[in-house]
Amino acid sequence: MQQTKGQQGFSLVELLIVVAIIGIIAAIAIPNLLASRRAANEGSAISSLRTLVSSEGTYSSTTGNGNFGTLIQMRDAQLIDPHLAGGSKSGYTFDVTPVAAVVNANGATTQLPFFHATGNPLEGDAGPTQTGTRRFGTLESGVIYSNQTGNNETPMTRAELAPAGGGAPAFTVIGN
Repeated sequence: MQQTKGQQGFSLVELLIVVAIIGIIAAIAIPNLLASRRAANEGSAISSLRTLVSSEGTYSSTTGNGNFGTLIQMRDAQLIDPHLAGGSKSGYTFDVTPVAAVVNANGATTQLPFFHATGNPLEGDAGPTQTGTRRFGTLESGVIYSNQTGNNETPMTRAELAPAGGGAPAFTVIGN
């Protein structure tokens, strides 16, 4: 049997240094990865709200006979995809609240139809499972508002998006 003088392989110190370097890289990269995922979820939520606004316009002028529809009604009219119609997509939950026109006994419209749509993070609390940091809402005007304060899991109400007396909502305008 023959013995070799030089041993092949890595020493324990070399292995520990490599593990430490990998740990440092992971500590830097993982928070950035999670922040990128949250930003992508928020971008998808804004896009989904824009889809809902345009789908509501189409639904109102075709199938809805002037009224707006729910997620299920718009899905049945093939205006939105089944994932969005299910109320959950890309880390956000979505809801649409339509209100039909009110017509009096004389046949005159006393209230025009309206709706508001909201998008809220599935996991709004801070931490690695957080799917978004902002909640979103829109009205039939198509302007999208965001809010980063308060409970992100509580949907925006129509009263928050369209304050009484015509005041401006206390939210950031994303655009339309």
